[in-house]
Amino acid sequence: QLRLVESGGGLVQAGGSLRLSCAVSGGTLSRNTVAWFRRPSGQERVFVAVSWWNSGRADYVEPVKGRFTISRDNAKNMVYLQMNSLKLADTGLYFCAAGEHVVDYVLRRDYEWWGQGTQVTVSS
Repeated sequence: QLRLVESGGGLVQAGGSLRLSCAVSGGTLSRNTVAWFRRPSGQERVFVAVSWWNSGRADYVEPVKGRFTISRDNAKNMVYLQMNSLKLADTGLYFCAAGEHVVDYVLRRDYEWWGQGTQVTVSS
């Protein structure tokens, strides 16, 4: 059973950058597809970015394409989300997720393990 712990959130001005980290323990990261989701205040948790375990390919939700980059270091059991040119709409609680049998990467139910989240607040 994997344990995921996010860090790196905070308060940043619009246009700024943050790098989120997700420390994974209790298992082998390399066998898992990993993703970042976010939950804006009062809304549901939604997909942001995914890194596939086998191909290493990344996919992103349209609003963050070209601004966010997901990466992983299997040797260190770490997952990252580099966020640049942040916008007010990027504000939310960001979650790291992992799963061995992910089929539809935008669906929360495809991920078996979740972190507790780290808050990102973008101010004007």
